[in-house]
Amino acid sequence: MKNPLARFVTWQLKSGALDGWTSYHIAAGAFLCKIFQWMHWSDFWCVMGVFIIGVLWEVFEWFVENWRPYGTKRHWAVNTASDLFVETAMAWWMVI
Repeated sequence: MKNPLARFVTWQLKSGALDGWTSYHIAAGAFLCKIFQWMHWSDFWCVMGVFIIGVLWEVFEWFVENWRPYGTKRHWAVNTASDLFVETAMAWWMVI
């Protein structure tokens, strides 16, 4: 029997939540948040700035790629939600 963490990671890989680009989204969240902090934005706007740019990126991805590279619309939706979560969570962690 797998432990709960192993089951969770397996689910993320099978559902499309984690892929090769997840680390880039994490790095982008950290990078953008740091830039916004250097610009003396408030903590709230640092996190919201990362989220807004993440949403704009996902909209751009939709127009360029559509959902087909992910196989199904469900995998696309899970991956998009995961991308937005990890980059926003990274920014939130940086301002805590």
